[in-house]
Amino acid sequence: MKSCILITYFDEDSISEAEGLCEAAGCKILHLMKQEFLNRPKFGLSGGKLDDLKNLVTKMRPDVIVFDEVMKPSQNYNLASELKIEVLDRESLILEIFEGRASSTESKMQVKLAQLRYEMSRAREKVRLSKMGEQPGFMGIGKFEVDVYYNDIKHRMVSIKSKLQKAGKQRELHRQSRKRIGFRTISLAGYTSAGKTTLFNIITGERNEEDAKLFTTLTTTIRKFKLDEEWALISDTVGFISKLPAYLIEAFKSTLEELIFTDLIVVVIDATDKNQQLKKKFSSCYKTLMELGVKRQNMVFALNKTESMSDKEIKEKIEQLDLLENNNWIPISAVSGKNIEQLKILIKQNLDSTRKITSNGNQK
Repeated sequence: MKSCILITYFDEDSISEAEGLCEAAGCKILHLMKQEFLNRPKFGLSGGKLDDLKNLVTKMRPDVIVFDEVMKPSQNYNLASELKIEVLDRESLILEIFEGRASSTESKMQVKLAQLRYEMSRAREKVRLSKMGEQPGFMGIGKFEVDVYYNDIKHRMVSIKSKLQKAGKQRELHRQSRKRIGFRTISLAGYTSAGKTTLFNIITGERNEEDAKLFTTLTTTIRKFKLDEEWALISDTVGFISKLPAYLIEAFKSTLEELIFTDLIVVVIDATDKNQQLKKKFSSCYKTLMELGVKRQNMVFALNKTESMSDKEIKEKIEQLDLLENNNWIPISAVSGKNIEQLKILIKQNLDSTRKITSNGNQK
């Protein structure tokens, strides 16, 4: 396990999520440094705080610095050069988690593509610094000639994209096959660690890994289950997170496209989150689904972890999310089994509704 100094914001939501990311990445936090701003032009931090950080590094000797913000390549380089230690920003930390969690061949390729895209911007900075006569010593990047390194990244990206396209075509054939057979499809989506995999397991009887850590699921798993008198298919997908970079979503597109072609999406929400965190996570999920091209009418909302909540508390959460006038929500508990059968009824009602619309010749 690596040791780190974590630099994050003051608010409790940011601290909690940053600590969760560190835990998921296998980083032991030696010290927590809280800042109001993490976007100063040169180092991300102010000069005074940089001196404090230098003293902490000398005293504690961490393996890495975890900087809970998306850093520009120049900021990362400047900070790493000053501290003489590797700096992981929010993106690179998430990539490390993804690398450790990827299990299937396709998810490993997706993670590698995202890593190469991340390194591509660092390679550009290497070129810029070398032209200025500086020695661009980014951590984790080998001692290649900058142009050779840059071209090597591009060639590797082309190769992986080609393989992922083939995997996407295979996935499309599977979708067409399921459509011919007549299977209705449901996908679970939501913020990471909202309880999607636990819900997937209780609906299907599967025993997929469940973990409180972030990003337990990277590979889309599809299983059939009995929905009233007919069989349907349900898939568990990678969880979303705030400030998830566009290239990461793009890298996982062949996996996430299941959300576009599915008949219905169950958006799983962690109802135990405090109001500000609840709204932030919901907004992040909803925005990502919209960017993927998912339509609002194809979503139902499952408030998970409500086994110990009163009706009044649940209503307050629904009001916070502006879902009160929407009949497509239900409080559930994937752990206790609360309202799981009622969730299936809600899913069936929505599927029947879209089937009627489709059979009348309108677009779904």
